[in-house]
Amino acid sequence: MVRIRLRRTGSKRQPTYRIVVADKESPRDGAFIEIIGTYNPRTQPESVKVVESRVLHWMKVGAQPSESVAQLLKKTGTLGRFDRMMKGETEETLVAEASTAQSLVKIDQRTRIGRAIPKRAVPFKKKS
Repeated sequence: MVRIRLRRTGSKRQPTYRIVVADKESPRDGAFIEIIGTYNPRTQPESVKVVESRVLHWMKVGAQPSESVAQLLKKTGTLGRFDRMMKGETEETLVAEASTAQSLVKIDQRTRIGRAIPKRAVPFKKKS
């Protein structure tokens, strides 16, 4: 079974994710079929970018989104467009609608790195 899920990238305490199509049996950061988007939880607000045409294609051929990806796709409106596509609307009109919707969203790209690594209140003391 093919799943649409998150693949973690980024360094310690600074995660970013790729939205990938992968086999259900492969490990989280293992082999994948295709990258179809990105997710950055560290921006304010969270930024989600998906290639709408590829998401609709993979869902049409039977790929199932994981729970976390389904929430992200619901926020971007992709799941709603997929339902409309299954009811008969053309894929081209839905992709055009998605591209205009993504261009209207303004995202502050400053990350919350200051909160990612806590500062120590008391410095280390050397043993004598």
